[in-house]
Amino acid sequence: MSTTKDLSKHPCFNRESAGSCGRVHLPVAPKCNIMCNFCNRKYDCVSESRPGVTSAILTPQQALLYMDKVLEKEPRITVCGIAGPGDPLANPETLEAIRLLHAKYPQLLFCLSTNGLALPTYAATLAELGVTHVTVTVNAVDPKIGARIYSWARDGKVIHRGEAAAELLMARQIEGIRILKEHDLIVKSNTIVIPGVNDHHVVEVSKTLSYLGVDIQNIMPIFPVADTPFADVPAPTHELIHGLREQAKHLVPQMTHCKRCRADAVGLLGKDMSGEMAGILGDCAKTLPGTDLSKRPYVAVATREGMLVNMHLGEAHKFQIWQQEGDTFTFVEERWAPEAGTGTKRWVDLAKLLIDCRAVLIAACGETPRKILADTGVLAYECSGLVETALSEVYGAGDLARLKSRRKGLGKACCSGGSGEGC
Repeated sequence: MSTTKDLSKHPCFNRESAGSCGRVHLPVAPKCNIMCNFCNRKYDCVSESRPGVTSAILTPQQALLYMDKVLEKEPRITVCGIAGPGDPLANPETLEAIRLLHAKYPQLLFCLSTNGLALPTYAATLAELGVTHVTVTVNAVDPKIGARIYSWARDGKVIHRGEAAAELLMARQIEGIRILKEHDLIVKSNTIVIPGVNDHHVVEVSKTLSYLGVDIQNIMPIFPVADTPFADVPAPTHELIHGLREQAKHLVPQMTHCKRCRADAVGLLGKDMSGEMAGILGDCAKTLPGTDLSKRPYVAVATREGMLVNMHLGEAHKFQIWQQEGDTFTFVEERWAPEAGTGTKRWVDLAKLLIDCRAVLIAACGETPRKILADTGVLAYECSGLVETALSEVYGAGDLARLKSRRKGLGKACCSGGSGEGC
């Protein structure tokens, strides 16, 4: 791999190419395996430009379709990135997306942003798949400081909290970066400056990154977000960030042109097209490539009383079937769900039951049934609100992300509102 060549074509790693080389972030990774105290991931806020925000979520097949359309609009795209809105390595769909995209567009650079918790497991695989650049967010190298930044870290089915979570995360980050460099990948590290928490510690982070051979560091200010523990933390001053970069540049080359991109960012760094492409992204998120929707006229709905989408897929004992007729929606029939307690077979049977449906609307859904349904052409949409409103989004040009379910998790059936359990 030619480091000079790769750096020159990646606008985030090389400021000189920011005006001529573009990037696209494909939002295929909704789940995360840690909870950062500065993070509040939203799926429907088109006016915000920050990590963790996207207008829609794509399957790997939808990401391939979207990439086709992106390159038609902006042929200067040289980089295909996956940066969330959760952590790419907490989502198995990420690897499948990279496989599909690299096979069709081998000329592109492929990059990925991660918190590093699962990096040791996947670092070598990323190199095999053709990933050239990886960004690892390292905010602390002291567990006491890290414990103030992270609420929890989920390793498999085990939830770690406090200093134990921070220590585990740091160990995985160090090991993961070491493996990446052994495979000759280019590594950038993001370090988020949080006044009163880690601002005095940033240079120590830079020393560790230098020791690991990290190619470039992005010291970036925290973006205070509502409804997070750090919502009221004052944003770092320009003088603070500049001073830290001046100290750290003797240890690791510094990035100074970061735009704090969305998880669905697209275009040149100075001319982002995510707003312009939001409609196309939304359309791709509702499309199953290769599926003839004329043969799937119906939409299934999990509802208790017939007015609201308000049932988890696993608890729905029957589904209402609806179709569009002109500008209105007509109830067709009810279909009884397959018997519970049969494991994966239940979801296979459900996919057969809904084979003439393009989508099923539910309050929440696990990953296994979601994948089984999608493999047969039925897209599972998590949403809440009026059935008629949700149907308008499915059949129209809208975005189901606007109706994202606010319902709390049901035991271990789905994520429990930020606790790190379930799913």
